[in-house]
Amino acid sequence: MPKNPVAISDILKYKLVSDPQFSPDGSSILFTLKHTSEKFKGVTNLWTVDLKGNQRAWTHGEGGAGHGRWSPDGSSIAFISGREKPAPQIFLLPTDGGEARPLTQLEEGSLAGFKWSPDGQSIAFLFRPTHPDRTEKARKAREESGASTPPWEIDDLWYRLDGDGYFGGQRHALYIVDVATGQTTKLYDRSPSGHMEFDWAPDSARLVVSHPVDPNFLAQRTNDQLFLVNLEGDWYQLPGIPASSKGTLAWSPDGEHIAYLSSPNDETDWGTSNRRLYLVSAEGGAPRCLTESDDYCLSVMTLSDTRDAVSDGLVKWSPDSKSIYVCVGWHGETQLGRVDVAKGGVKLVTKGQHCLGLSSLSTDGKSFAATRSTATTISDIVVIGTEKGDYQTLTAVNKEYLDSTHIVEPTEIWLDGEDGVKVHAWVMHPPTRKASKKGPAILQIHGGPHTQYGWAFFHEFQVLAAQGYTVVYSNPRGSKGYGQAFCEAIKGNWGDRDWADIQTVTRAMQYMPQVHSGQMGVMGGSYGGYMTNWAVGHTHDFKAAITDRCVSNIVSMSGNSDFPFNGDEYFGGCSYGSHERIRGLWQQSPIAYFEGVKTPMLIIHSEGDLRCNVEQGEQVFAALRLQNVEARFVRYPSNTSHGLSRSGPADLRMHRLNEIVRWWERHLKAKK
Repeated sequence: MPKNPVAISDILKYKLVSDPQFSPDGSSILFTLKHTSEKFKGVTNLWTVDLKGNQRAWTHGEGGAGHGRWSPDGSSIAFISGREKPAPQIFLLPTDGGEARPLTQLEEGSLAGFKWSPDGQSIAFLFRPTHPDRTEKARKAREESGASTPPWEIDDLWYRLDGDGYFGGQRHALYIVDVATGQTTKLYDRSPSGHMEFDWAPDSARLVVSHPVDPNFLAQRTNDQLFLVNLEGDWYQLPGIPASSKGTLAWSPDGEHIAYLSSPNDETDWGTSNRRLYLVSAEGGAPRCLTESDDYCLSVMTLSDTRDAVSDGLVKWSPDSKSIYVCVGWHGETQLGRVDVAKGGVKLVTKGQHCLGLSSLSTDGKSFAATRSTATTISDIVVIGTEKGDYQTLTAVNKEYLDSTHIVEPTEIWLDGEDGVKVHAWVMHPPTRKASKKGPAILQIHGGPHTQYGWAFFHEFQVLAAQGYTVVYSNPRGSKGYGQAFCEAIKGNWGDRDWADIQTVTRAMQYMPQVHSGQMGVMGGSYGGYMTNWAVGHTHDFKAAITDRCVSNIVSMSGNSDFPFNGDEYFGGCSYGSHERIRGLWQQSPIAYFEGVKTPMLIIHSEGDLRCNVEQGEQVFAALRLQNVEARFVRYPSNTSHGLSRSGPADLRMHRLNEIVRWWERHLKAKK
């Protein structure tokens, strides 16, 4: 029976699993299942699957439930839900039957995650109240009185975040709630950013917290420090720890050490340095790096549009405190790694062309709960053996869809680039095109830039292949997963070694038997939009282009992004100095090379994008139309963000893909 081609509307069919958590007795795994409702809303609910594959739904409906965590004794499941609008709450669901009940009674605000205390008596969580002027109650009062929406009154540079929106001077603080009584106490609120990571001590008497210490932290070199906080709110800073980022904290089961991930050369937050595993005594002192002999980054984002864009950082102690499990991104894969605490060094536990979403270690330390996806399969829940790395797949939530749909399997290639560098790439040919027939092709350039494409399912690529295009994607220099030198090669100098590698891929495309060199397009989002803009200003190889949530002018972006550029750090120069200081940023800006551009372009941008402001797309559109170059500007509303293509409303994601397909149909397909 013939299979269906991948369609744009298949977004509505996908079921996405995430966040698997072993039960304390190791008999089942709790996970989040997401689907799209009839109103195009992403709905999440909690399910379990046992080791025989039997599944059970624990929550239902469109109220949503996520971040499910077993209590240490397995008697209840805590989760976050917004079912009691407008304020999200932590709920408790008894595992022996009964309805979920709200544990917290928080005001309107942002609830950023929680952790059970090891003794099961308390839950620690991060919460930020909504600014009083921006609450639902305040909005309704203004409607009744006819008052205008008040202005933001901003004194601090940190007042907004893409995907989070504007929060002004409000900050997350650390709270604890007593599970028996529901009494909630603010425990710690000294982070100038409100961003904190934390973990419980094994005796449940203290927590370790990391956060920036500089009040104007965006203008300083990264300096997170570690603090110990007791249940009365008393705290002290661990002594002797140098300035650096510190995240993914994990207190050892024996109480002796605290492990965390850090980059040793944290000059900026761009992350060109490998993120490594560090160990420090729970009393403070000089940390010890456990992975300095390896060229692995332990926090690599592998991009996909069927999962959230998150760095896969992991720090999980073995029960005997002798090993730590980490996530390794390498050559487009993500693998489970193990570090011997005494000897150091990373040993890969798993292998294979896949991406693992690693979450939870069983109580006995013998198994890991994870998600696993490949280029042709959407994530399912798997159990991985921690000794041999063998895995068992427990779910098949998209089996019916995958069995009935023609999914294209990419071909992996390695190309000889400049400077003796090998460029890793993948090619997806359309299933309906004969191998001997040439046709249109699209080069996809990833964002970041310090991320990687890899062995993950990408709906957009499958749609374009089904539409008759050869799709090529690669990891040029600047990508993660190929060692620190490869990633650092473009630090502060985009459009040089990365552009050389993209040209290598372009030349390879022109000589592919199934590619017509006169029918090639280029597209990308974020940094990929930057390189798309760079390409049309430096070559005529592409018949048309699509720039999505792009960077075009680094001079202006340096001040209007949610993470403003600190002068003379990642990029040399500064946007608010003399002409000489600005020159470097202008030379790095694709818009500087737009005089004489002839390539037709589709510009896609979200008005709510706080990472790459919509004015970046506006500048591209204006420059093209003022030169009478064909351009189309599609602007998505202010309630969408930089991550529209992977996490935005399903109807707008489909609209975006339809715009893309129509643009390529118009410009790349041969005229009849």
